[in-house]
Amino acid sequence: MPKRALARSTLFVTTLLIAAPTLAAGDDGIVIYNAQHENLTRAWVDGFSRDTGIKVTVRNGDDSELGNQIVQEGPASPADVFLTENSPAMAMVDHAGLLAPLPPATLAQVAPAWRPSHGRWTGIAARATVFVYNKNKLPRAELPASLLDLARPSWKGRWAASPSGADFQAIVSAMLELKGEAVTLQWLKAMKTNFTAYKGNSTVLKAVNAGQVEGGVIYHYYSFVDQAKTGENSKNTALHYFRHQDPGAFVSISGGGVLASSRHKEQAQAFLKWITGPAGQAILKNGNAFEYAVGVNAASNPALPPLTQLDAPRVDAARLNSKKVVDLMIQAGLL
Repeated sequence: MPKRALARSTLFVTTLLIAAPTLAAGDDGIVIYNAQHENLTRAWVDGFSRDTGIKVTVRNGDDSELGNQIVQEGPASPADVFLTENSPAMAMVDHAGLLAPLPPATLAQVAPAWRPSHGRWTGIAARATVFVYNKNKLPRAELPASLLDLARPSWKGRWAASPSGADFQAIVSAMLELKGEAVTLQWLKAMKTNFTAYKGNSTVLKAVNAGQVEGGVIYHYYSFVDQAKTGENSKNTALHYFRHQDPGAFVSISGGGVLASSRHKEQAQAFLKWITGPAGQAILKNGNAFEYAVGVNAASNPALPPLTQLDAPRVDAARLNSKKVVDLMIQAGLL
């Protein structure tokens, strides 16, 4: 995902529900460091502020940028809530001891498969790893059966990815957890020989659509978002879901956590409870983000293949080691 410029905006609303946490007069509300898609977070913030009367300031950036900023700020961070696109940045902040435990009622709203086992942060949305391919250049019969197949010499020069982004590094984190260091490093070294690098998953999608390469590793929603618009960057493509609990079937969770240093913990916790609850997850179903809902019994956008049919590998996000992944990718010459 390309780096986005930081921006600030504050919502002022007048609706106030007596049962909801409120702020004292003169309080500026909660601050969210947001690495999720800006339009999705904006919809969540609008709904939350409408229902609770709590004011929200959003500071936008990318996963690693904001995660590193929180670690550098430490207990002095002005952030109350951290939202990410993928889990590695959230895990980094957690490993620094900067997150507060989430209440059992909030954790219970998210299916166990889509949140870490320790309960210090939770999944708020999810995205599936896919192999996007050019239908005019690559017959279905020749699609890779596994993500690991892309390391074979026969795939040299035929596929693409965006290794510098948090999206791809989350996928490698899953491979490391599932297959171990030796297999992961061997695959990354073969990737260096075989693939073409692009900056951003959208650029990978465009390259595949234009026939510059036969296929690429991205997340599913890039294609769905483009199709919902003009389809000009995806009209020649289709998505291949690896399934079979393959590393290429990994489903990455977007994370939400409350900072231990938050001066508005009650309101910050209320925000996470709201976005993981029925109202927040319905925004994923009815909006145009095309990310998967992760709430218990929550329905995703009907255009998406059901999450339960993807046969994704079970990976505890608490065990994903982003620092080791970066080390291995540097060793392989990818970063």
